[in-house]
Amino acid sequence: MGSGTWRKAYGALKDSTKVGLANFNSEYKDLDIAIVKATNHVECPPKERHFRNISWLQVALKTLIVIHRLLREGDGTFKEDFLTYSYRGNVLQIPQFKDDSSPLAWDCSAWVRTYALYLDERLECFRILKYDVELDRLLKLPHASGKAHSRTRSLPLAELLVQLPALQKLLLRLIYCQPEGAACTNYLVQYALALVLKESFKIYCSINDGIINLVDMYFEMPKYDAIKALEIYKRAGQQAEKLSNFYDHCKLLELARTFQFPTLRQACPDIRY
Repeated sequence: MGSGTWRKAYGALKDSTKVGLANFNSEYKDLDIAIVKATNHVECPPKERHFRNISWLQVALKTLIVIHRLLREGDGTFKEDFLTYSYRGNVLQIPQFKDDSSPLAWDCSAWVRTYALYLDERLECFRILKYDVELDRLLKLPHASGKAHSRTRSLPLAELLVQLPALQKLLLRLIYCQPEGAACTNYLVQYALALVLKESFKIYCSINDGIINLVDMYFEMPKYDAIKALEIYKRAGQQAEKLSNFYDHCKLLELARTFQFPTLRQACPDIRY
């Protein structure tokens, strides 16, 4: 048997095995089988019926979930490489994406676009901060009663005024991930939403610790910096309320059965310049 014939036979065997596994194991077997058959080893264009059987909503959502998990759990070089690639454009922004095949698909399409924007902002935040908030280890500070805090608790003013707005933009994108309509009951949406929720408290804590740090330095700041700090502080209070409402909405969803929602606390009393 020649090498070309062997490769074709081996490819056909792999295709057959993949179809069998998709048919046996997958919760979305029709989608998985359609994708496997549309991308098999046969040297011809994909059959029209296989192409039309692909649910682009599920493909898009699964792709974003994989990217999200790689950002959370993958090797650090993945984020660096992905960030470098994203400089060519907002690679995760898909403002035109829609699946209008059903009311469910329409509602879920809107959520997919919002989710993609959150992941894009997550990358941008990583670019500005030079570290991943979700993976950042808490530090124990001697002057803070020995409690563990985010690194924003001890940042100098110049870095704080850069990092806090980036974190607040990320938190706002996260809050926008509140599903609406039929998307609230979709399993894949709730799976992705659970990943988003897991990151929410770490982001909020980083902002909170940064606000405490900001208040400690507030009355010694130059006026221009104090004005920016006050805007950041006001925004933090508004976002805390929005995040609380976001949690209340998510508590009504199926995922709430297995998710422990944190109690939010305000960072500091009011400040004025």
